[in-house]
Amino acid sequence: MTEKDFIPKLYSNSIEFGSFTWSSPSNIALVKYWGKKENQIPANPSISFTLDACKTTTTLKVSKNESPNDFSFNVFLNEEKNDGFKPKIYIFFKRIEIYLPFLKEFHFDIETNNTFPHSSGIASSASGMSALALCLMSIEKEMNPTMSDEFFNQKASFLARLGSGSASRSIQGDLVCWGKHKEITGSSDLFGVKYPFQVHDNFKNYQDTILLVDKGEKQVSSTIGHDLMHNHPFAEQRFMQAHENLSKLINVFKKGDLKSFIEIVESEALTLHSMMMTSMPYFILMKPNTLEIINKIWSFRQETGLHICFTLDAGANVHILYPEHEAEEISEFIKSELVAYCQNGHYICDRIGFGAKQLPI
Repeated sequence: MTEKDFIPKLYSNSIEFGSFTWSSPSNIALVKYWGKKENQIPANPSISFTLDACKTTTTLKVSKNESPNDFSFNVFLNEEKNDGFKPKIYIFFKRIEIYLPFLKEFHFDIETNNTFPHSSGIASSASGMSALALCLMSIEKEMNPTMSDEFFNQKASFLARLGSGSASRSIQGDLVCWGKHKEITGSSDLFGVKYPFQVHDNFKNYQDTILLVDKGEKQVSSTIGHDLMHNHPFAEQRFMQAHENLSKLINVFKKGDLKSFIEIVESEALTLHSMMMTSMPYFILMKPNTLEIINKIWSFRQETGLHICFTLDAGANVHILYPEHEAEEISEFIKSELVAYCQNGHYICDRIGFGAKQLPI
């Protein structure tokens, strides 16, 4: 597939108004994407667990645009008008207009809400942009009803990527790859694909408890952080490492090797943050309590032999990953030892999910 494959020809149907609602999850990368080329192309491949409870629900209300010379839309977050998101969505619409040429024909009311704090390192842009992309694809599906489900998902992921790179991994689940990798069948820099190989039962219904160390907005946005990978002294080695770790995970998932899974996932998390700390300008998104939690996890794992591990996104919050069959003892440890390090004691119990869902009107 190339970009040209997503430029539509003539539509067979037309619409004047409508309403579409999608719920789309966040995801947590196991092999991290950090650094990108032009047009939201990743500098290295990544793979993620799709989440279940952490999601964005977006309703797109469509009506005629009375001034079709420009994009027309309003944004409502948690039922309140929010113009703060308009610049980002305007840029998104400009990027995707060639692929959805009907955009200026309509006025959109975009009503959205999250089940988790925005801009705190739980990939709210991933769930938000993927939900919006799916709503827009529902319009195109109305105008081209013969579109296959496979193409619908591919194009939704393709469009979502142009809003937020990691959003390409939120359309489907439970494991999604994004970025060209020589061993991943069908992998592409343009959209995410479901992981195509065998996955051991150890990784089925994997648990993710998210400790909200800091619910505020990040000091440095992911967009700025990605840009700092240009001319980064360790960038090329990092991109090679990501390819190698993704190759290693193929065998790990097949054999159910939890020990090697932990080593790769924790190394990836720390490498991500080391890239931030060694860029120019450098920055640190971890907080003191992030490090306290990591050290507690390491001690508990050594004492018990349980397969608990952590990963981090571009923020201070800690994702604690563990297999379902060890959930009872690990959950008790989290509540008794780790919740105290969360802001206001807040945390989210999540698990692997299976992608976005269209909701009835």
